[in-house]
Amino acid sequence: MSTETLDSGAAVPARALPGARPVSGRSRPWERADGWVPIALPCLLAAALVLYELGTRSLWLDEAASVSIASQHGSALWHAIARDGGNMLGYYLLLHVLIGAFGHGAAVIRLPSALATVGTVGLVSLIARRMLDRRAALAAGLLCAVSLPLVFWGQDARGYAPMMMFICASFLAFIALVDPDPRSGSDGSRSRWLLAAYVLSTVLAAYMSFVAALIVPAQLLALLWRRQQWRAVLGAVASIAVCCVPLVVLAERRGSGQLFWVPPPNLTATGQTARWLTSAGMPPNFHPTATTVVLLVISLGVIAAVLVAVARRGAADRGAWIALLVGSWLVVPVLLSVGESLAGQPILLYRNSLVSLPAVALPLAWGVTHPRLHRWLSWSAFGALLALRALQLAPSYGVSPENWKGATQYVLARAQAGDCVAFYPSDGRMPFSYYAGSAVAARQLVPVLPAASWSATTPYVERYTAPSPSRLSAIESSCPRLWLIASHVGAPSGTAASRSNYARYVRLHRALGRNYPQRGTARFGWASPVTVELLARREGREARSGR
Repeated sequence: MSTETLDSGAAVPARALPGARPVSGRSRPWERADGWVPIALPCLLAAALVLYELGTRSLWLDEAASVSIASQHGSALWHAIARDGGNMLGYYLLLHVLIGAFGHGAAVIRLPSALATVGTVGLVSLIARRMLDRRAALAAGLLCAVSLPLVFWGQDARGYAPMMMFICASFLAFIALVDPDPRSGSDGSRSRWLLAAYVLSTVLAAYMSFVAALIVPAQLLALLWRRQQWRAVLGAVASIAVCCVPLVVLAERRGSGQLFWVPPPNLTATGQTARWLTSAGMPPNFHPTATTVVLLVISLGVIAAVLVAVARRGAADRGAWIALLVGSWLVVPVLLSVGESLAGQPILLYRNSLVSLPAVALPLAWGVTHPRLHRWLSWSAFGALLALRALQLAPSYGVSPENWKGATQYVLARAQAGDCVAFYPSDGRMPFSYYAGSAVAARQLVPVLPAASWSATTPYVERYTAPSPSRLSAIESSCPRLWLIASHVGAPSGTAASRSNYARYVRLHRALGRNYPQRGTARFGWASPVTVELLARREGREARSGR
């Protein structure tokens, strides 16, 4: 019987390792294949899934903010990034270079996220091969590739997909540091390179999004069972902290006001987070399918069974350490997010769960490729999981939960020369301008809220402003027809700031209703719908005003 050498130096049977396969005289096809096939195949699938209809879905508000911020130059770029609190600083700089070289077409600005998604899938496969075996690497990579949240953010011009890629790179370097492969030797130069890779990937993840910092406590918890490298890792963590000082300063100056709309955690948020993590849906962005609950229950059951069964083998077993590492990656960031939301500023649980999303594929693959499962049962379980994930992903293509493209086309098709347009909040002007184009909009529409030239590319982030009574009177006298475009207006039952923003919108809407009694309304999208209203004065009023 073949043996594997553990860190303690003791030889144990290979079948004692949960992910290992016994060696027989006849090798299976995947065992004869080149070692890179289990990584390459999932990457090819991920590339096909994320590049398909890459530019079809409409940009939403945050994507338009990415384009507006990254389109600035010089000090204006820095001020725009600082006003956003430094979050996604590295991503904005990357997008700035990309837009300067290739423009801001939807496929262009989303390409970094698409490539990062392919990188995430490849790194998950590498982690599974490093910790388990080739068969588990193939299964983990394929399951990771067929993930609705992963593909969605891979088709989105935000920093979340690059963040997930660098998080996976950080964990791969961390694993190589604290659980070295005996075959690779232990020379000092290799350890230094691994430390540098760990620091660099973790810092880059934080510069893509603040929430990446949640992985460090998870790694430190797993380090308690691999204490040989604790000094080196703690030194690396100190270096990471120093590199992230600029982010801390910018975040402190900005404060938590940008999260004014996030309510405290509740059962709904918990259910949303569970669906995101297991790729069983993506509420509120997409509607549930007939198999959403089935996939959720099966995924949670497999993950719990694997982690509990392996952890029961004892702390000295290598499989138990693998379970601890994966479990920490899955659970610690979510628990920290819940704790922060309960004790301080509420944060968005389901979006923060993206930190742990790649890790979910590891226990699923571990369970369905376990050597105790018969081959037909193993393939059936894997095929069922893959099919259920595909059933969540397929309906999302070409669907825009926040359809600014449709809203803009609707307005331009019906606008008349001299029509005015107002946005509440002012943020809506960014995606509208993106699709309308400054030249087209200038020929047809007069901006009154905000009243800035269409040629000005200004980042309007969280600008909940309404015109004064005198300004409203001026708008009424100069605009016989007014388009009011609103989205993200706040909520009557949300946080205090959200209620205040909503009340301001209601007052504005009522005032315009008195001045413009005729109206027609259209809605685009559902998660954060874009409401378009055409307000027009009555003919008699126009005649009295001399129009």
